[in-house]
Amino acid sequence: MHILVCGGAGYIGSHMSKLLTETGHRVTVFDNLSTGHAEAVRYGELIRGDVLNDADLERAFAGHTYSAVMHFCAKSLVGESIVRPDLYYLNNVTGTLNLLNAMVRHGVRDLVFSSSAAVYGAPIYLPIDEQHPKAPINPYGRSKMMVEDLLSDYRAAFSLRSVCLRYFNAAGADLSGEIGEDHTPETHLIPNVLKSLLDNSAHPLKIFGNDYDTRDGTCIRDYVHVMDLCSAHLKALDHLTQDGANEAINLGTETGFSVLEVIEAVQHVTGKKVAYTIEGRRPGDPPVLVASAKKALSLLDWSPRYKELPQIVETAWRWHRQL
Repeated sequence: MHILVCGGAGYIGSHMSKLLTETGHRVTVFDNLSTGHAEAVRYGELIRGDVLNDADLERAFAGHTYSAVMHFCAKSLVGESIVRPDLYYLNNVTGTLNLLNAMVRHGVRDLVFSSSAAVYGAPIYLPIDEQHPKAPINPYGRSKMMVEDLLSDYRAAFSLRSVCLRYFNAAGADLSGEIGEDHTPETHLIPNVLKSLLDNSAHPLKIFGNDYDTRDGTCIRDYVHVMDLCSAHLKALDHLTQDGANEAINLGTETGFSVLEVIEAVQHVTGKKVAYTIEGRRPGDPPVLVASAKKALSLLDWSPRYKELPQIVETAWRWHRQL
């Protein structure tokens, strides 16, 4: 199949492009390179453009026959979304509407959408399954929820089929070390711990809160390897091509690790001592976020291959050492 990967120059999108190519598909990447990197586009053609620009989208669709679209090009910084909600609703909601309308005009009917566990907000029970109420606590999460809701309307009106994959904490890197996680600014824990080892003066490590009601006082999160996320996208694509129903599906390992346990795993993998300071809590950080992935297993026959935290950290460390 020929897949249009929107946001394919970013972290997850570049890994997805590689896996699609390795499994025999053709890839075209559409990205405005605002947070992605042209050098990460090693598989398929890069069309530089923005989902907010209809002319760019027309250029991406014209002359191509796509089997499906994978959509990764969202703004995703929770803190930024609170101070600049306008940017998040514009890019994540209006941009997605523009993309969907281009798909409808050009007869492309299958979409795998990169959603987020942020649609749930603060959990009222654990592990979080897909029946958990959606109550996002920031504009980023609300923008993802809005897109999930509008996709139901596009199925009814235009027969546009979609699977929304709700990621928990994406982590790790391509096993070969060819591509990896490279955000500016970096907000994810594992790369920030690794960066603190590589250049402590430039990247001092801060832990935000050690007084949560958890086993060691720090927040607990469910870390899922980026290549496991990508394999789930392939399975979601298979589901759609078999005329499957619209679905929202969690992607996680069903295991949570605390901030201090992540630091311990990094120390084990690298053999280096991690120095850190304790800061106050960040607003809106739930103590624990852990997925139930039973639906992914039953519907997509998906389960993560990389469930051990040191496995995930080792792939990220291989990538960051060569930067």
